[in-house]
Amino acid sequence: MTNKINLPKSKFRPCIDLHQGKVKQIIGGTLTNNENTVKTNFVSNKSSSYYAELYQKHNLTGGHLIKLGPGNDEAAREALKQWPGGLQVGGGITIENAQEWIDLGATKVIVTSWLFTNNEFDIEKLKKLSSKIGKEHLVIDISCRKYDGGWYVAMNKWQTKTNLQVTEETVSMLSNYCSEFLIHAADVEGLCEGIDEELVKCKCLGEWVNIPTTYAGGASSIGDLSKVNDLSFGKVDLTIGSALDIFGGDKVKFEDCVAWNNS
Repeated sequence: MTNKINLPKSKFRPCIDLHQGKVKQIIGGTLTNNENTVKTNFVSNKSSSYYAELYQKHNLTGGHLIKLGPGNDEAAREALKQWPGGLQVGGGITIENAQEWIDLGATKVIVTSWLFTNNEFDIEKLKKLSSKIGKEHLVIDISCRKYDGGWYVAMNKWQTKTNLQVTEETVSMLSNYCSEFLIHAADVEGLCEGIDEELVKCKCLGEWVNIPTTYAGGASSIGDLSKVNDLSFGKVDLTIGSALDIFGGDKVKFEDCVAWNNS
């Protein structure tokens, strides 16, 4: 029997998803270059800085701010100005602009697509980026979709399959160059139909990861925090998006997530 004494506890991690300059919640699998195909669950009438201030008030650290496509830089800067040192930034991050976002107040930058050349993982790119900004400032987004019984990293708004399979060996190798992982389960992102338990459970992420890791995708109840905690032995944190009341959802109360972290 596994000894659970002194095991870590999964945390609620907040998010700010930006699309066309507004805070939105989108069904992840519908994001393409054709805006007509995008299915949106929620468009906020509040600014990115409002959410940054809300998270700051409740000391919800380690949240990610994701720029989904062009036209989001100004809103991202507004959030960072509100809470410098409180958010991670992803979306369009390259070796050319990574340090700029850190200088603007991002604790870390989140990168996926730039690490690939012609849809194939480029280890030399990762080494150069990690060396330039320091692994302590780098989060690798290994957001993935399931193909042929395995999970493969998906880039370009989760529409393009890469050659990088999410395995124990992959996770171990990548952790040499970053300080954290963010993992969107793109197949269930935004659907509010439950997390991908198979991906989270201790025989996958819960057993493989040895650095802070946040899972996002499909969370539909406050009970999912407890479920992720149990499945991963507390090693994986959870982001809740569309189900959350601050994003128009009716399944999870923000105050309950805050209470979970404080309990």
